[in-house]
Amino acid sequence: MEVTNTSSIMWFFRDKGFDDPTIDKMLRKCKQLDKAQSDVASENWDYLRNIVGIQERKLPYIVSRCPKILTLRLDERLIPMVECLSSLGRNPREVASAINKFPPILSHSVEEKLCPLLAFFQALGVPETQLGKMILFNPRLISYSIDTKLTVIVSFLASLGLDQDGMIGKVLVKNPFLMGYSVDKRLRPTTEFLKSSVGLSEDGIQSVVMNFPQLLCRDVYKILKPNYDYLRECGFGDSQIATMVTGYPQILIKSIKNSLQPRIRFLVQVMGRGLDEVASYPEFFHHGLKKKVESRFKLVKKNNIVCSLREMLDCNTKKFHEKFGFSEVTASF
Repeated sequence: MEVTNTSSIMWFFRDKGFDDPTIDKMLRKCKQLDKAQSDVASENWDYLRNIVGIQERKLPYIVSRCPKILTLRLDERLIPMVECLSSLGRNPREVASAINKFPPILSHSVEEKLCPLLAFFQALGVPETQLGKMILFNPRLISYSIDTKLTVIVSFLASLGLDQDGMIGKVLVKNPFLMGYSVDKRLRPTTEFLKSSVGLSEDGIQSVVMNFPQLLCRDVYKILKPNYDYLRECGFGDSQIATMVTGYPQILIKSIKNSLQPRIRFLVQVMGRGLDEVASYPEFFHHGLKKKVESRFKLVKKNNIVCSLREMLDCNTKKFHEKFGFSEVTASF
């Protein structure tokens, strides 16, 4: 009987365009495939294509990542999970996208994994309207253990003083991928670097994590430290760097060659401004150099207008024109 089932599923895979090396890899990954029935596999395949809306060309990739999908009973596992995910999203395509990102999500139980996960995040203050956004944006969350993984990260964030007013929930909504990192290998070393090297205070750390939690997920030696060292080489003082990182944390992950260097060069050599001014307005590094900084600088210079970087850049085009009395015709020259 096993031989018949194996031959049957092999025929199914070949019919769907899988080559023998891929089939062998899936059989090693999922032992249940040896006993899988082609009619069940075909039914699941058609369900994912016709009901969930996954494109035919993407199904081989999804199945190769999680071949167990083809062995599960529709009514027992796939349909309940898909319907629950659909209730969390606003667009039916979000479910198909989530499955494409992390196919094993379909192999998990709604009652045993998804429901406890939703309850866990709600207890942290994540609004019900945001739960679906988190899960569908990072479906890998369902694979993490609440006890040994998620609770450890929550405890770490609480140790930073983010244990009030649903602060942790807000952080996780901003960056659900933070839950996938190791506290000891990534989050704590990054936090220690921000404290000891950059010189951020406890309030500064909290501000950075609340406004840009992605920073905690970046490697200290590959990304953060090179940017920090470059800012020091440019002449920024320690307190200035701490102020800039607190006000605009992205400064520590911007490309030195493509972002920081050309902007500082333009600031000093073309605009004739000092580092002190950008230290008090680190959002300068957020604005597009060509489309915004250079074009607005040309206008204020041409009209002999004296203004700070914040006054020049911290507004949309319409307000900028109104503030300095530029007409659209003038601004186009």
